[in-house]
Amino acid sequence: MSTVADPSAGTSAAGPPTAEHFSVPARPDGPSFGRQISALTRRNLFHIRRQPENLADVTIQPVMFVLLFAFVFGGAIAVAGGDYREWLLPGIMAQTMAFSSFVVASGLCNDLNKGIIDRFRSLPIQRASILIARSASSLIHSSIGVVVMSLTGLIVGWRIRSGILDALLGYLILVGFGFVMIWIGIVVGSRLKTIEAVNGVMFTTTFPITFVANTFAPPESMPAWLRVIAEWNPLSSVVQAMRQLWGNAPAVGPDAALPLQHPVLASLLWIVGLTVIIAPIAIKAFDARTRD
Repeated sequence: MSTVADPSAGTSAAGPPTAEHFSVPARPDGPSFGRQISALTRRNLFHIRRQPENLADVTIQPVMFVLLFAFVFGGAIAVAGGDYREWLLPGIMAQTMAFSSFVVASGLCNDLNKGIIDRFRSLPIQRASILIARSASSLIHSSIGVVVMSLTGLIVGWRIRSGILDALLGYLILVGFGFVMIWIGIVVGSRLKTIEAVNGVMFTTTFPITFVANTFAPPESMPAWLRVIAEWNPLSSVVQAMRQLWGNAPAVGPDAALPLQHPVLASLLWIVGLTVIIAPIAIKAFDARTRD
């Protein structure tokens, strides 16, 4: 004789089912926060190994800029009291760091559109680890470009003419500026819906910022109104700080704007101030995009 399952099986014999019978199994503990960041960073960097062409923006492109301005335009640009190739290299490096925001914005937008971020959120990991891993992988990506440009600069005649501590501080300021640009990339990648929109916005904003500065030509040669913008551009402070710390340029004139008179202090203030302002905006934008 067949038997019929008793719907009350497993319930308390003393009464109806209680909340204990419907409780959801506890979510398993995930890896530590450090392991989450490490795993996600490796995942982001794995794309570089599978698609080496992704390094073109920090290898081939900066080298082309160095060679182009050093040998084609360099002869037409005068730098008072200094060598143009030494004067140029810090500007190229800062420009590459600025363009690192492209990588963050497009990578994050791509992960959001493909639902990869949603899959991450279904795992027992913290949301902050996703952004930190994205920042870390982007800094590693950009640092590869800095190494390539440093070697290229040595070939074309660039030299660091200061002590090792000043040299390290110059590189530290450069990496700090890259950290700021990463937060900007997170804002854009979280706000915009398509890769095409990300590329369009990033190109039309980042490109003028890197050229309306002291990266490729002295601001003194610009119209008065444009010179003010260039000298107060945070990128100009970073570039001038590197030149000063590496001994690649004489001090600016007494008529230069205040940030260029004290570029190291100004750069540190810009980096801290912009991070304090932009990081919360980036986190809020990411939370809004990934909210249930």
